[in-house]
Amino acid sequence: MVATEQGREMLRIAALAADAKGGEDLVALDVSDPLPLVDIFLLVTGRSERNVAAIADEIEDRLVESGYKRLRREGRQEARWVLLDFGDLVVHVFHEQERMYYGLERLWKDCPVVPIELPAASHVES
Repeated sequence: MVATEQGREMLRIAALAADAKGGEDLVALDVSDPLPLVDIFLLVTGRSERNVAAIADEIEDRLVESGYKRLRREGRQEARWVLLDFGDLVVHVFHEQERMYYGLERLWKDCPVVPIELPAASHVES
């Protein structure tokens, strides 16, 4: 199986939201083959608990504003690993220590990476 167009659109919205709040090391994995009820996992790193919470909140807000329904949210209170389940897209926002410890990229290494397009950062030269 291959991730659906809806899953890819949700990924685009979530990635832009994560980037807007300083999310780092964004990786999207097409998990539609081993997990028939999910298309894409988006992994994002935040630098602190506050940053993790802000990233997760922004992703959730933007997806809901776009008409997608959140099915489940876990970990928001601790903000070390927040999971947002939107059906076709499951977002994992990690504190950097948790991301290294749990290593979801290693667990899902056989799944294809889905390209993420983000706007290029504008650099001002002096």
